Amino acid sequence: MFQTSEFGTKRRTSSENNEPCEKKTEALQSTVEDICNPLKTLDKKEPQKCEKPRICLQTLDRLREFSSDSDQLCNKVREDSFQEKQSMSLEKCSTIMGRSTEMESPLLSWDTSPKVAQKEESHCDLSQFSASLKSYENTQNTSDVNLNKRTKSIYTPLELQVIEMKKQYKDAVLCVECGYKYRFFGEDAEIAARELNIYCHPDHNFMTASIPSHRLFVHVRRLVAKGYKVGVIKQMETAALKAAGENKSSLFSRKLTALYTKSTLIGEDVNPLLKLDDSVDVEEVTTMDVPDNYLLCICENGENLKDRKKGDIVIGIMAVQPTTGEVIFDSFRDCASRLELESRVLRLQPVELILPSSLSDQSEKLVNSITSMRLRDDRIRIERMENLHFEYSHAFQLITDFYAREVPEITGPQKLSVILSLDKPVICSLAAIIAYLKEFNLEKMLYNPSNFKRLSNETEYMTINATTMKNLEILQNQTDMKTKGSLLWVLDHTKTSFGRRRLKKWVTQPLMKSSDINARLDAVSEILLSESSVFGQIQNLLCKLPDIERGLCSVFHKKCSTQEFFLIVSTLSRLELEIQALVPVIHSHVKTPLLQNTLLEIPELLSPIKHYLKILNEEAAKSGDKTQLFKDLTDFPVIRKKKEEILDVLSKIQLHLLEIRKQIKNPSAEYVTVSGQEFMIEVKNSLVSSVPSTWVMVSSTKAVSRFHSPFIIENYRHLNQLREQLVLDCSAEWLNFLDHFSEHYHPVSKAIGHLATIDCLFSLAQVAKQGDYCRPVVQDNRREIIIKNGRHPVIDVLLGEQDQYVPNTTNLSGDGERVMIITGPNMGGKSSYIKQVALITVMAQIGSYVPAEESTIGVVDGIFTRMGAADNIYKGRSTFMEELTDTAEIIRKATSRSLVILDELGRGTSTHDGIAIAYATLEHFIRDVESLTLFVTHYPSVCELEKVYPEEVGNYHMAFLVNEEESGEQKGSEDEENPEFITFLYQITKGVSARSYGLNVAKLADVPEEILKKAAHKSKELEELVNVKRKKLKSFAEVWKINDSRELQKWITSALLLIWVLSGRVWRKTYSKSCWNK
Repeated sequence: MFQTSEFGTKRRTSSENNEPCEKKTEALQSTVEDICNPLKTLDKKEPQKCEKPRICLQTLDRLREFSSDSDQLCNKVREDSFQEKQSMSLEKCSTIMGRSTEMESPLLSWDTSPKVAQKEESHCDLSQFSASLKSYENTQNTSDVNLNKRTKSIYTPLELQVIEMKKQYKDAVLCVECGYKYRFFGEDAEIAARELNIYCHPDHNFMTASIPSHRLFVHVRRLVAKGYKVGVIKQMETAALKAAGENKSSLFSRKLTALYTKSTLIGEDVNPLLKLDDSVDVEEVTTMDVPDNYLLCICENGENLKDRKKGDIVIGIMAVQPTTGEVIFDSFRDCASRLELESRVLRLQPVELILPSSLSDQSEKLVNSITSMRLRDDRIRIERMENLHFEYSHAFQLITDFYAREVPEITGPQKLSVILSLDKPVICSLAAIIAYLKEFNLEKMLYNPSNFKRLSNETEYMTINATTMKNLEILQNQTDMKTKGSLLWVLDHTKTSFGRRRLKKWVTQPLMKSSDINARLDAVSEILLSESSVFGQIQNLLCKLPDIERGLCSVFHKKCSTQEFFLIVSTLSRLELEIQALVPVIHSHVKTPLLQNTLLEIPELLSPIKHYLKILNEEAAKSGDKTQLFKDLTDFPVIRKKKEEILDVLSKIQLHLLEIRKQIKNPSAEYVTVSGQEFMIEVKNSLVSSVPSTWVMVSSTKAVSRFHSPFIIENYRHLNQLREQLVLDCSAEWLNFLDHFSEHYHPVSKAIGHLATIDCLFSLAQVAKQGDYCRPVVQDNRREIIIKNGRHPVIDVLLGEQDQYVPNTTNLSGDGERVMIITGPNMGGKSSYIKQVALITVMAQIGSYVPAEESTIGVVDGIFTRMGAADNIYKGRSTFMEELTDTAEIIRKATSRSLVILDELGRGTSTHDGIAIAYATLEHFIRDVESLTLFVTHYPSVCELEKVYPEEVGNYHMAFLVNEEESGEQKGSEDEENPEFITFLYQITKGVSARSYGLNVAKLADVPEEILKKAAHKSKELEELVNVKRKKLKSFAEVWKINDSRELQKWITSALLLIWVLSGRVWRKTYSKSCWNK
C-alpha cells in the first residue's frame, strides 16, 4: 500500500499510485499486516478508535477486485515489527480486516455516484483512520489544502501534483507520464474509458485509467478526433539523475510538454515512428491527414446600432493552418443571412473555430447550422474566449507587445506597422489567435506578416459564394457530403498531399486575369502534347513523396522527431539533386514560362538542404538515437565534452577488469551484461567462496552468480548519470540544430509550393487526356459563354463509357441573347444543363480543359445560383424564405459580368405570387443588371418576356417525346384518364414547353395506380377549365375591337352556338327553335 519511492526510503518500488522507478513490478494483494502495521507505529498519544464495521465477505471480495492493481507489500522492517507485536495490533484492530480494501482504494472519488458514497458511509466511517494512516505515509503535517473534503482522506503527492496541473489546464484531458505508461485521473479517466474503450477504476481519491507509452500517438489522435483538447504531461527527471541530486526523496517533477487539438495536431507524440526503409509505410503514415486543418477565428464589429439591429455587421476573420504554416485573413460586410461568412467557412472547411463568448444571434445560428451537419467525429471543435480578447484596445496592446518585443528580429516594428494597417476586426481576430497559439508554442508562424494572404480578392479571383459551392457540388456532393461526385473529384489526379491541397484552392478560387488563366492553359497544353521524356521523369519524382509541406512545418515549430526530420531532409535533398540533373533538358525542352521558371527555381531554393543531411548519422536518425545523431562534433562542444567524460569512466572500468581477474584468480574473466545490467562478473556457484565479501550480488542462477565490485558500483552509477546528462544535452543541441535549420524555412517552403503547382498542372493535363476535352478560349474583354456540345464533367465521368451523356450547346452573349428561359418536363435534364454551363465556366477559369468540342469563355467575375428547395431550421427560415434570401443576395451582388442561375424561383408560394416574383426578378436581371442568366421555370407566363425583350431573351425547353399510342392503350374508359408516357431526349431546343408532365414523374416514383388515374382525370378537368377561361378572355378581347353591328351579331351567334355545344341537351330542352332564329 505504501509508495516508498515518493517518501525518501532507500528501496524504490513501482505502482500505479505514484510514478515507478523500475518498469517491471508486480501488484500484490494486501494482507492484514499491511493494514495493522501502520497502526502500531502511530504515536501512542493519538490512539485510533475503530468502530465495528458491518461488511460481509462478498463485499470484501468485490472491493479486493477493484484494488488488485494498487496494493503492495510493506517493506521488510515493518513486517518484522508487525511479527513482534502482532497480538496487540489485532486486539486494537480486531474488526479492520473487512475494511482493508476500502482503505486502499476508496470508492469515494471524483466520479463515484452518490448512491455508492452513501452506502459506504453507512457501513463504516473511515475518516479518522484514513487521515491518521495518510499522515503517517506522508510523514508531514496534514493541512486543509491536502485534504479531500469528500472522503476526509489525504491526497497522495502524485494526486496533488495532478490537481495543480489540472487547475492550470481545466479544459484539457491530461495524459500524465508515470514510468512506462500514461495515466488519466478523475473525469479525464472516465472520458478516456468512454472514448478509447479502456478500463477505468477507482484508485485512492480518483478514478484512473492508463495506456502504454508506445501507443500514446494512437490514443491522442483518437481523443483529438472526438473534439477534445489533449495535454501530454511528461516526467522531467530521470531515475539516475534524481538519485544523484539533492531532491532524491521528493516526487518526480513533471510538466506539460504539449497540447493538441484538431488544428494543432503536430509533434512527436502524434506521429508514429516511420519505417524509412519501407516506402509503402512511409506513404501511408505521411499522407494520413490530407485535408486542411484550419483554425478559424471570427470577430464581429457592429459599427452602429441601427445596422446591428438589422443584422448587418462587419466581420473580420483570421485562419491559420499550423501544420502547413499558412495564414489567411479577410474582412467584409455581411447582412443578416450571413451568406458571406458561410461562404468563407465552407471554402476553408476549418476543423476548429475560435469565437468570442457572445456572438450575434445570426452568427450563432450559422455556427450551429454548420456544426450540426457533421458527424460527431468530424464536427468542428469550438473554442470560446473571453470578449476581452476581441476588444480593439486589448488586441492593440497584445499585438504591439508581440511584434515589438517578442519577435526576435530588428524588423519587428516594421512588421507591426503592416499589421496595424489591417482592418480592426482582423486585428482583433489576430490577437485572439496569438493568445491561443501561445498555449501550444505555435505562435512562431505569425512572426512574418508578409506571408499573410487575403482570402477574397475580387480583382484576382472569381466570386463563388457558399450557396453556389453547395449547389454546383464543387468540393463535395450533396448526397453524402463526400468528395466523390464533386468537381474536385473529377479534377484531382494529384500525386502528393500538398499538391491536393493546392488544387483545392485552385478549384475554390478561379482566376480573373486571362493572362494567368492562359499561362496555366499553356502549361497544361505543353504537358499534354509534348513528346519529351522530361515530363514523365518529373512526374515520377512526385510519386510516393511524403507530406513534406507538413513535415517542414513540424521542423519549423521544433516538434519533429529525428526520423521525421531525416525523412524530410533526405527527400528534399534527393529532389534537389534529381531536378538539378534535369536542368539542361528543362532549358531545351520546356517552353512554357510557368513550367520552366517553376522547375528551374526549385534546385536553387533547396540548395542549403544537403549541408544538414551531411551532418546527420543516418542510422542514428532512423533509430531516434540523439546521442549518436551528429557525425562531426566540432560544432557541438557540449556533446563532445560529455562523451569524453563517459569514455574516461569506461576506460577506468575496463582497467579495473585486470584487478578483478587477480582477485578471483581467473585471467579470462570478462564483464557480462544481463537484462540491461552491465559490467557484472559472472562466477560459478562452486567458486563463490573466492569472491571478496565487499562485492554485491546482482543476480544468480543455478549455475552462476553475478556480482558488482564496490568500484564498479560507484563508477557504474556515475556512468549512468553521465549518460542521462548526455541525453539531455543532445536534446538541447537538437533543438538548437532545428532552430538553425528553420532559417531556411521560407525558401524551402516556396520550393514545396512550386512542386505543388507542378503536381496540379500534371493533374489538369491528366483530366484533358480523358477524351473529347478541348482547350477553352478565355477572353477578358468579352461577355459571352459559347459552348459547343458541352457535357456535365461529373455526370460524364460517373456514367462512364457504357452510357453516353447527351451533349448540349450554349450561346450567351452580352451583345445579343444573354438570357435563356428554360422550360420542359420534370426530370428532363434542366438542372443538369444549367449546372453544366456553370461548371464548364469554372473549369475554364481554373485553367483546365473543358468537356466540349469548342468553348469560348469571357471572364466571369462571379457565379450566383438559386437552386433546390430546403428549409433551414437552425436559422429559423422556411423553404420559401430561404429561396428569397438567396435571391436577394444575388440581386445585391451580381454585375453585368456575372453568370446568374435561377432554378424554379417562386415555386414555394401560391401560383399568382410565385409567377409575379419570378417575372419581376427576371425582368430586373434583363433590364437593370444585364448579367448572363439561365432561368428555369414551369410558369408559362414568364416566357412572355421574350416578346417584351426579343433581342436579349430566348425561350428554350428540354426536348421530349409523348408516346400517344401507349397512353391510348392504357385508357380503360372515356371517364378514366392515364398519365402520358414521356421519352426524355435531354436536348436543349428552341421554344416553350406548354406542360411539365409531372404525372410522368409520379409514375416513375411508383405512386399507386389509382392515385395516378385520379390525378390524371383531375388534371384533364383543370386543364379544360383553364382553356375555357383563356378562350373567353380571347373572345372578349375580340368583341372589344368590333365596331359594326352585323359583325357583333355574328359573334353573338357563334358564342351561343359554342355554349350550346358545351351544355349539350340542357339547351335543347330549354330554348325553342324560334329562339334560335331570333
